[in-house]
Amino acid sequence: MRPLKLPLMLAAAVLAPAAALAVTDAERVAVYREYRAAFDAHRYPDALPLAEKLVALTQEQYGAKDRELVNPLANLGTTQYRMGDYKDAEDTYLRSVKIAADTGGNTDRLLLRPLQGLGATYYATRQYEDASLTLQRALDLSRNLDGLLNPGQMPILYPLIGSLVNLERHSEADREFQYSVRVAESAWGGTDARVIRPVDRYARWLEHMGRYPSARAEYARELTIAEGAGTRAARLVIDPLLGIARSYRLEATNGSDEEAAQYVDPFVQPSVGVLGDHGGHGLHPDGEKALLLALQTLDKMRPVDQQLRGTTLMELGDWYLCADQPDKSLARYREAWKDFQQAGSTATLDVPRQLAYRTPGASAARSRLAERDNTDEHSVQATFTVKRDGHTANVITSTSDATGAQQKTVLAAVRRARYAPRLLNGEPVDTEGVTLVEKLLSKRPRQP
Repeated sequence: MRPLKLPLMLAAAVLAPAAALAVTDAERVAVYREYRAAFDAHRYPDALPLAEKLVALTQEQYGAKDRELVNPLANLGTTQYRMGDYKDAEDTYLRSVKIAADTGGNTDRLLLRPLQGLGATYYATRQYEDASLTLQRALDLSRNLDGLLNPGQMPILYPLIGSLVNLERHSEADREFQYSVRVAESAWGGTDARVIRPVDRYARWLEHMGRYPSARAEYARELTIAEGAGTRAARLVIDPLLGIARSYRLEATNGSDEEAAQYVDPFVQPSVGVLGDHGGHGLHPDGEKALLLALQTLDKMRPVDQQLRGTTLMELGDWYLCADQPDKSLARYREAWKDFQQAGSTATLDVPRQLAYRTPGASAARSRLAERDNTDEHSVQATFTVKRDGHTANVITSTSDATGAQQKTVLAAVRRARYAPRLLNGEPVDTEGVTLVEKLLSKRPRQP
């Protein structure tokens, strides 16, 4: 046996350095803790090399296709995403998704994080179709694993909704908006302040779609929750108050794309209603009351939020402009400009803002053809001047692939539009070269 002893000793001596250099769990944990400290402090440039090191160590310890790599890769992808490096983030997330699916199947919990990150990356880069498919896959997995109403799906729902909105899949977007509110209420209760965000998002969506009575009902719901938020109530009531007023203003100037009789408006008094001509004089007085209440609430807060006060004054200016009270409107705009200046930027008032614009019936935003396949899309770009009083002038078509009749409907809508004027050093001025692009849908002729 003695002749074998020397070869064994030599073999041990050769192998000893390799064993000493092998990656250990303790080493990876130490790197991970250092990475999390940098990431949680939002020091992403410092976190990035640590995330890359953690991936390299894990790959060295377990191999290039082991499921232990899924989370380190997801961490790296998230860091790249936060730094705006979407191309590398996409590649990293795709690798993480593939390893998770290959090693654990399509129902593996490890898939959830990289799927969510990949979907968010597609959304950030405006790849809305890929984003909707990926995020829907993540959403289905979340619901299968943790229940239909689990709150963990909220970060997946928001970019999914955004993708559906950009794809103009309106009915699907509306359904997911409602679902997000239901999830929040189920998780935290209908009066919890955490429900405010999804309710506000849904209200703004309804407002965007011209469903003003429904939007107002959601803003009223948000206001009720905000009023019970204790010390935060004063700040939280401002946004719903502004939303209530804005919905009244837009309904009076643009009309509503829903039958008001289907909705119970919590602010309408039996003796007072919106006039039928949809002009400025049809503005409901409760809208002005909501704005004045918001301003009074802000003036009692200390320190004064100049940005939010400027926004409220701007909304009041918009209200009076649409009510054909130009002197009161200008006074509020001047006041708002001063608040924005104190807050650091008057950019909000440096360009004209659209206040009233009733889209043509064939508009992609309103047409019942919007979600059908057998349609053709055309566009009209109108160029015009916004006068210092908010009216439009010199309206012409600058570019278009639409028919002459379609162009006329867009130009007529622009002539009826109302804008808040641009302010220069706090004073309203004319603005030339303003543009508006309207997408129009038409039914495709049947093939013979």
